[in-house]
Amino acid sequence: MNNGTALIAGAHGVIGRNLIAELKAQGGWNIIGLSRRGGADAEKVRHIAVDLLDPDDTRRKLAPLTAVTHVFYAAYQERGSWAELVAPNVAMLTHLLDGIEAAAPGLRHVSLMQGYKVYGAHLGPFKTPARETDPPPMPPEFNVDQQRLLETRQQGKAWSWSALRPSVVGGVALGNPMNLAVAIAVYASMSKELGLPLRFPGKPGAYDKLIEMTDSGLLARATIWAAREAGAANQAFNINNGDLFRWNDMWPKLARFFDMEAAPPMPLQLSSVMADKEPLWNAMVEKYGLAKTPYKDVSSWPFADFVFSWDYDFFADGGKARRFGFHDYVDSEEMFLRLFADLRRQRIIP
Repeated sequence: MNNGTALIAGAHGVIGRNLIAELKAQGGWNIIGLSRRGGADAEKVRHIAVDLLDPDDTRRKLAPLTAVTHVFYAAYQERGSWAELVAPNVAMLTHLLDGIEAAAPGLRHVSLMQGYKVYGAHLGPFKTPARETDPPPMPPEFNVDQQRLLETRQQGKAWSWSALRPSVVGGVALGNPMNLAVAIAVYASMSKELGLPLRFPGKPGAYDKLIEMTDSGLLARATIWAAREAGAANQAFNINNGDLFRWNDMWPKLARFFDMEAAPPMPLQLSSVMADKEPLWNAMVEKYGLAKTPYKDVSSWPFADFVFSWDYDFFADGGKARRFGFHDYVDSEEMFLRLFADLRRQRIIP
């Protein structure tokens, strides 16, 4: 069965890696990964290095990709402020659309990866559960601008779009700035090495608030479902595991995985207190025979600080996706423990 040719922008991120894995597992897809650094081609997957911020480089690299039928857009550029995020992230999507529309006459679908920023969740307390019909926050917000760009470009075209809105994504991709599971695993492993209990490092008010996660595998399945389901065309969907938890209940369970005691919370700015820990990390790599992973590639501390600062409920209504036909569910505790076990199998952590 030939499902088409999938183009994944952001191929090396948590989301992109799992999309590629799921497309391979489903079979019948020709897969092309886009990223700034490219990569070695593997079975069923071709990698292309492209600078999506450069319109000429983008058009030149995409021009030969005439067979592309589905675009999965998960590329992201980090900047120092919410306002500064808008220009580069909207420009990258614009350049990709300019290039692929010109190159691929058989384009059927463009999938956009968003998040709860469309509800203002990153700014402070927001209406929960958030629903796809909720109004956006005061600009600037690049997720909202990207969706408006897609809606405008799609008018009168043969292709459709979808927008996927996950919560915090649980997955493994080293060197990624938004990787909570890796941050927790490395923080726990280093705490244990120092003879410390596992302390929740976030704001005191964050410890007992409701939060949810989105497993990266579940997100991949939902993304491909939305791209292929005719009834889901031109729609946005919240995608989450389907359960809620509080850190005060989850944290002791995570500590048990590492054979650690969970001590009372202690507010820490991980991006500060972990800044001097590279020598400790290197010593642990040697002591336990771990994979030679640079400390910077496991240091998602700013993102962990961000998540652990949410002293308000953080969840959305996932009912729309279920009403449209996507029914997958993942237990969040099981997800964390599975990811930690994967990191251990890969010799990333002891």
